[in-house]
Amino acid sequence: MSFKKVSVLIAAAMVISFIIACKPTTPRQFIQPDEMEDLLVEYHMTRALAQSEQPYHEQDYRKKLYWESVLRNHNITQAEFDSSLVYYYTRADRFEPIYRRVLNRLQDQAVVLGASEGEIGRYTALTNDGDTANIWTESQTLLLMPMAPFHRYEFEIVDTTFRAGDTFLMQFMSDYVYQTGSKDGILYVAVDYPDTTIVRHTRYSFSGLNQLRLVFHHEKSPERIRGFFHLGGSNDPSTTLRLLFVNNIQLIRFHTKHESPTTAPTNSVEPNSAPQQPDVETRSSGDKKRKSSSVSETNRRTPTNRMVERIDSLKARN
Repeated sequence: MSFKKVSVLIAAAMVISFIIACKPTTPRQFIQPDEMEDLLVEYHMTRALAQSEQPYHEQDYRKKLYWESVLRNHNITQAEFDSSLVYYYTRADRFEPIYRRVLNRLQDQAVVLGASEGEIGRYTALTNDGDTANIWTESQTLLLMPMAPFHRYEFEIVDTTFRAGDTFLMQFMSDYVYQTGSKDGILYVAVDYPDTTIVRHTRYSFSGLNQLRLVFHHEKSPERIRGFFHLGGSNDPSTTLRLLFVNNIQLIRFHTKHESPTTAPTNSVEPNSAPQQPDVETRSSGDKKRKSSSVSETNRRTPTNRMVERIDSLKARN
């Protein structure tokens, strides 16, 4: 081998070594990224399992029980998990890709986080055709943090099968992971018609099922549906852990006015009238009674129809 080739190989090795040395690493006292990813997946799965079971008043106890089994299996304490989660949370550039992989894994495993067959599950198998169709084409899972740019997710849905008189139901599961602070999730939806735009929104501060009914009875077909998910608190400089996990996002289109679910609240707005946001009372597990717009009360006692074998084994051991 010539001297020139040896020099090139040595230079390449030095460049690779420099790149590896400059790559950010996680301090040893914190959980490493791969294991943290596994723990976060199991964290959401244990919460889903607990939320699917009866009786309802034992769900908080079961969440703690199943999660403690996961920590023992990984030989990790709750304090170590909490400190590591805060470490990643304060480094959003590293935490966001980890959580993105978590969301993809949960979506691939089709885990219905806290949803019952009578609510979200009834529309899970719908495609984007037919009189009743799920026309949501974007990510079904989101992670929001109260810091820019991770505090907002914008979407736009254009469907070629829109008809005059279409009604819509947008629903999703929310799961807050908060140490302290007020929970302020917002869903904003605008339906664009050729001659007007009608806006609806709902705020939610609990973990559970959220629904927003869109009934406008417009004489023309919609052109598009756009909006955003938003988590408030971005002006708060606190590093306290605050996460909002949104899963099972669905946008159900109904071609006929009478083919709407009985579980969704009715919010009808005429095209030229100012949108109204009536307040209704709602309850969710672990929360006090509060006011919220366009949110229906949820019964999440029905067991989910799909859970992975690993979580079933946790339940069997306890």
